[in-house]
Amino acid sequence: MPPKNKKKEADGAEDKFMRAARFGRVKNDLKMGFVGLPNVGKSTLTNLLAGAFHAEAANYPFCTIDPNMVQAIVPDQKFKYLANTWKPPSVVPAVLKIVDIAGLIRGAAEGAGLGNAFLSHIAAVDGIFHLVRTFPSDDIVHVDDTVDPIRDLETIQSELCLKDKEVLSKVVEKEKDRIRKEKQISRSSDPPLGEVFQSAYDKCMQLIESNTPVQTREDFSMGEVDVIREFGLITTKPQIYVVNMSKRNFLRKGNKWLPKIQTWVNEHGGGQIIPMSCEFEQELMDLQDDKEAQKAFIQQCEDEVKAMGLSGPGFAVKSVVPRLIRSGRQSLCLQSFYTAGPKEVRAWTIMKGTLAPQAAGVIHTDFERGFIKAEVANFDDFKALHKGEASMAKVKEAGKYRQEGKGYVMQDGDIVVFMHNVTASKKK
Repeated sequence: MPPKNKKKEADGAEDKFMRAARFGRVKNDLKMGFVGLPNVGKSTLTNLLAGAFHAEAANYPFCTIDPNMVQAIVPDQKFKYLANTWKPPSVVPAVLKIVDIAGLIRGAAEGAGLGNAFLSHIAAVDGIFHLVRTFPSDDIVHVDDTVDPIRDLETIQSELCLKDKEVLSKVVEKEKDRIRKEKQISRSSDPPLGEVFQSAYDKCMQLIESNTPVQTREDFSMGEVDVIREFGLITTKPQIYVVNMSKRNFLRKGNKWLPKIQTWVNEHGGGQIIPMSCEFEQELMDLQDDKEAQKAFIQQCEDEVKAMGLSGPGFAVKSVVPRLIRSGRQSLCLQSFYTAGPKEVRAWTIMKGTLAPQAAGVIHTDFERGFIKAEVANFDDFKALHKGEASMAKVKEAGKYRQEGKGYVMQDGDIVVFMHNVTASKKK
């Protein structure tokens, strides 16, 4: 069992992500989108997360005009263990859908650049990777000529908030129209707004006018959350700040901009910040077919770190790509359960809090409709007890194989067999 303080930290982090996702759609098929100025590394990073070159990464501000979606395989040691245990002919991992959205520029909310189209693409995703650039380059031109991530953060956040302000300017009259129809009163009348609606509107407007994402506020009531969800605001989406650094600064784990970025994020509601380097990740990926060359590259980077006089666990040289994928998935409150057998091992994606019948429905709608029970094993119990066998026999002998009913809340990493019975409707 983890230490109490660590468990509190983990619970706090989970609560934070649940709060961030409360305004979103309740679906298993959710998407993250990369948002940022042109030439900050969005297409390159999208390619890296997908493990293949799915987007055209070119030094041109609008090279990605239509949103380009890829599927990133979710790094999952539990799934890998099950696949290695059963060794089936079919292995299907969980994936995270990621959209590479073309770069915004100042004035996008008024249509500058390709602003209106891009903002609609952002509205269509469920969470945001907000990417900023801190690396200088003569070859990769910055749309504002100089590298200044604080200015870039302000630009993007301002455009998103301006778009939300435009949306809010229309919701009051829309709500009054709804009240007029409901109460069957004349169009010229000015009905008072409900207390919950007015409170939700005022809090959102206060946040947006201070250039702060709506999702960062913690004290919305459930009634206000329901109202705000109907507004359709961009800044209600979970947001992760990703900082694209030079390879050298990534290896030394810092540069002059990181503390300033941390301060800016804290002043705008807080959020997770992930420093990384597309330069480092690209060099590492280019060697993925040659494991010895990859090891040599990592060793070379570790030698560079030692030459800088830096040491310790905090300066370990490793890819950040798995962390990005897991963080994106966590921000959307997604988790996995597994089905495992001699024919297939598969990871299925569901939202946290999903009940067993709805999880069964992810596999097939008949499984939910005819749900009887779920036979469940905890992954850790299976790993500790199965003694190398591709079977649940030892788990059952130890009394760790459970039967759960319709009210069971699925847990991350459950290994499940769903029992169901659907009879065809009788012919008339």
